[in-house]
Amino acid sequence: MAESGGTTMSEEWTVRRIIDWTTAHLKKHGSDTPRLDAEILLAHARGCRRIEIYTRFDEVLSERERSAMRDLVRRRAQSEPVAYLVGHREFFSLDFQVTPAVLIPRPDTETLVVELLDVAKPLSAPRILDVGTGSGCIAIAAAVNHPTAQITATDANDAALAVARENARQHRVVERIAFRSGDVFAPVEQDEPFDIVVSNPPYIAEHEKETLQNDVRKYEPHEALISGPSGLEVLFRLIDEAPRHLAPAGTLMLEISPEQSKAVAGRMDSSGRFEDIRVVKDLPGLARVVRGRLHAE
Repeated sequence: MAESGGTTMSEEWTVRRIIDWTTAHLKKHGSDTPRLDAEILLAHARGCRRIEIYTRFDEVLSERERSAMRDLVRRRAQSEPVAYLVGHREFFSLDFQVTPAVLIPRPDTETLVVELLDVAKPLSAPRILDVGTGSGCIAIAAAVNHPTAQITATDANDAALAVARENARQHRVVERIAFRSGDVFAPVEQDEPFDIVVSNPPYIAEHEKETLQNDVRKYEPHEALISGPSGLEVLFRLIDEAPRHLAPAGTLMLEISPEQSKAVAGRMDSSGRFEDIRVVKDLPGLARVVRGRLHAE
């Protein structure tokens, strides 16, 4: 990392100065959250919690810390996501390991977990299926917050499942989640009904790929993002196939892009298999989840 004018870091590079320099540098390179990025990267380079930075503004970094920070800032300036650089991301007040094999957990998906726990709360031992678990953030958040839930989590990517298992071990719920490899419903049996089927599936259309931010488009797994020409392909497949895997009056809930709410709710309704169909908004007020209850037969 070099100062403007080509001067390299010296003893005068304190925590405060590095944060200020890095914030300006990352802002120039297109980061939407340059100050936050700078603080997270510096905490990682120093091996401390981010909150500890605020009490150490005048400390001078060691050569090892400067070298680590230099590399992290260089990579972040090339749009590599902060979560991949530091190896973890907070979600639903829990810390999750992330690698380029998994989609980075986002606050938007917390709306899906809130809805999941709302449906699961009255059930003594809800059977939950998380389709396309990725990092395992949905399944693990459910397991941590509903101690008697019986959870199955599937993913077609074995590298993603390895990350999810490690996260489950970290949060001490690995014995309560059955991780299975396979596409959508392939890993579960027809006579294995679930009270809740939940998924944050790929829902971005192929033609929208080039409009994604660089850190998403260049680094996050496209198979977890891109669905097909319309972006609705996987969502519709889940709606069509879920009834065979839901218990009577079981609930299907899906994360969506806000503009997809009418199409997804309409598909649930036109299938004739669901009732009490709801579109749920996230904290910013955007449609984020569609849920419906299977008609009891």
